[in-house]
Amino acid sequence: MMKKSLITVCILLFSCSTFIYAQTQKKAAHSKHVVYADNIDAPLTVKELQQIKEVYGTETEKLILNNPQRLKDLKNILRHRVEILELPGKKLSSFRNLSSVPLNRNFNLSLQRDLSFNKTTFNPLKYQFAFFSKESTTVRVDNTQYLIVIKSQFE
Repeated sequence: MMKKSLITVCILLFSCSTFIYAQTQKKAAHSKHVVYADNIDAPLTVKELQQIKEVYGTETEKLILNNPQRLKDLKNILRHRVEILELPGKKLSSFRNLSSVPLNRNFNLSLQRDLSFNKTTFNPLKYQFAFFSKESTTVRVDNTQYLIVIKSQFE
C-alpha cells in the first residue's frame, strides 16, 4: 500500500513539473526579444522620411519622430524586414495578391495604391501588413513574378 501511494505521488509530481515546464517554455516562446541591427541608430534617410510622411502625414512628428521606440521599429521594417524577390518562371498564383492587402489610411485618407510596381520606390508602410506577427508573411505583386516578404521581427 505504501509503495503504491509513493508511486502515485511520484507520478503526480512528475506530471505537475512537466506541465509547469511546458507552460514556461510556451511563455518564453511568446516573449522573444527583438534584436536590432547596429544601423537602427543611424538617422533616417531622405527616402525613409518620405515613406513615413506619405503614410503618417501631419501626424509624422507626433507619432513617429517624437517616439523613439516607434521610430526604431519603422527603421527596422524599412531597413531589414521587407524583402522583394523576383522569381521568373515560377508559379506564384498560390500567394495572396498585394491588391488584397488594405491600405493603411488611418492618418492619410488620400493614400493611393501605386499604378505600377517599382521595387525601388515601393513603400511597405502604405499597406496593413502584419509587421508585428511572430511569423513572416509573403504576398505576390498582382500579375507579376515579384514576391514581397515581410520578415518576422523575431527572426
